[in-house]
Amino acid sequence: MKRLILTAGLTSLFVAMSAQTDKVAYLFTYFTGNEPEKEQICYALSDDGYNWTPLNNGQPVIASDTIAVTGCVRDPHILRGKDDKTFYMVATDMKSNLGWSSNRGMVLMKSTDLVNWTHTTIHFPTRFPNEWRNVQRVWAPETVYDEHSGKYVVFYSLLSTTNRYDKIYYSYANADFTDITTPQLLFDDGRAAIDGDIVYNPDDQLYHLFYKSEAGGGIFQATTKAILPEAGQRPGEQWTKLPERVEVTRTAVEGVGVCRAIDEQSWIVMYDCYSQGYYQFCKSADLKTFTRVQDTKTEGMFTPRHGTMIPITQAEKDRLLRAFPSTKQPILPGFHADPEVLYSNKTGKYYIYSTTDGFPGWGGHYFQAFSSDNLIDWKLEGTILDVKSDQVPWARGNAWAPAIEEVKQKDGTYKYYFYYSADAGRRKEIGVAVADDPAGPFVDHGTPIISDTPQGVRGGQQIDVDVFTDPKSGKHYIYWGNGYMAGAELNDDMVSLKPGTTTVLTPQGGSLRDYAYREGTYVFYRKGTYYFLWSVDDTGSPNYHVAYGTSKSPLGPINVAEQPIVLKQDPDKHIYGPAHNSVLQLKGKDKWYIVYHRINKAYLSDSPGTHREVCIDELTFDKKGHIVPVVPTLNGPEPLK
Repeated sequence: MKRLILTAGLTSLFVAMSAQTDKVAYLFTYFTGNEPEKEQICYALSDDGYNWTPLNNGQPVIASDTIAVTGCVRDPHILRGKDDKTFYMVATDMKSNLGWSSNRGMVLMKSTDLVNWTHTTIHFPTRFPNEWRNVQRVWAPETVYDEHSGKYVVFYSLLSTTNRYDKIYYSYANADFTDITTPQLLFDDGRAAIDGDIVYNPDDQLYHLFYKSEAGGGIFQATTKAILPEAGQRPGEQWTKLPERVEVTRTAVEGVGVCRAIDEQSWIVMYDCYSQGYYQFCKSADLKTFTRVQDTKTEGMFTPRHGTMIPITQAEKDRLLRAFPSTKQPILPGFHADPEVLYSNKTGKYYIYSTTDGFPGWGGHYFQAFSSDNLIDWKLEGTILDVKSDQVPWARGNAWAPAIEEVKQKDGTYKYYFYYSADAGRRKEIGVAVADDPAGPFVDHGTPIISDTPQGVRGGQQIDVDVFTDPKSGKHYIYWGNGYMAGAELNDDMVSLKPGTTTVLTPQGGSLRDYAYREGTYVFYRKGTYYFLWSVDDTGSPNYHVAYGTSKSPLGPINVAEQPIVLKQDPDKHIYGPAHNSVLQLKGKDKWYIVYHRINKAYLSDSPGTHREVCIDELTFDKKGHIVPVVPTLNGPEPLK
């Protein structure tokens, strides 16, 4: 069978009753759109079940024209078998540009390694000519292991010329997973029901059927002790329908998927908000109440549609990464910009804080924290501050370009000071929030600490804050500015500026081709020299890049380097607008990294300034201490051991 490449996705899954203690990650199977080249099976991986990295750079992993009658497939569902080592996948055999009622069957697939799959097509008019020769569509098949019968059951929605609406039917699969029995009614909602997903909940010992009601316009649920009708029951009578809707949004949804979390303490519930271009992820402890975790934009490399997910082992994860390698960058899922990197002495982990990107007009209003042990694999720690909420009474939105500083207290504990800019109504201002842990919770200071441009400066904005602790003096300094660079010493309280220390530091001269200052100051110290890095040109320009100068003091003056460009675009690699960086030194070593954002190439001509991704590369110096120009890569450095 011909293999292809993959992207990212999300959704349903039947959770086997065996323990998941050996599972370390999640595999998501999905398709990506309504064109034939997008109606293909793709993969994505996640460590937490919410943030996904597409494999094979978002290309398919199985070529639809090698497995399907129509040459296209949709709605893939993946199941780990009862033996814990065999995998089953089913998909809708459909090419949507032939019409939404053009498909007549499904594809059955089986694998023992998640890489190589055998397949069989089931074309209903020829397989069941007496009963289903008039079938109009066979949608969204899934598989579940039925404990009562000891068989695998494939279920799906059917519509024929004799039905008034879609109903969910089932068939038994044979032992080889190459054929199914004649369809029988499983569930009748009394109105069109599609996209069914069944999971077993060991806590209440019930099977839960999640489905979309076309008439009801949302996702509903039904439960049963036995999937299939028992003696004396009419088909579908075994199910108890619940009145409450599952989704926590009022936008149009489909393709619900439910997965038992690896810790076996909660459930991951996701669905495709297809009309709005994002997936919504929820968490549930009991499959009765559902709490929104996040919305994942389906843009760029990751454009999942109606898929499913399963927990996987470390060996399975490693095998998938070898079989379907993908570039490591960007290192954060989705769109993020202006990254600030921190090593925490308290936790021994690395953290990244950023502008949440992808919103028109740079309208992101919350900050998230990501943590890592190796600088490559990052875990979402959650939203740490929302400037549109009551958490920040002085701000209205536009949460931009954060900085953070870890400060050890006299009693040996640590405080974390999180600086950022936000829209205060009349202008951008800089605030600070404080926490006892790098992942929060953070409590805002209550008022901004920088509101006005420095004396003598005309124009510009109070944004792009940076904070630096001088290892020589132990003093703390803050930097900011757009169109100008300013710096000042912080008082010991870390939430106020020392009077009389504010200094304008803007590097003079230069052009947009070399070092003309725009924004994004970052300061660090190495071997007796203070390095000042900044961004040149506009954030939406392919020419947006990093330049630098040096000083003998934390407050300048700055001497622009003879060769000032640190990082710039590489069109041959489709790397554009790499800038607004932070810098990390490995503890106790002369080993350095630059963390920066670049423009997602898919948006180079369409809102590039709001579609940015976070990347990392090594930063090196020559024998004289000059920064060696960084060659941006598509893979990034090797993970730290």
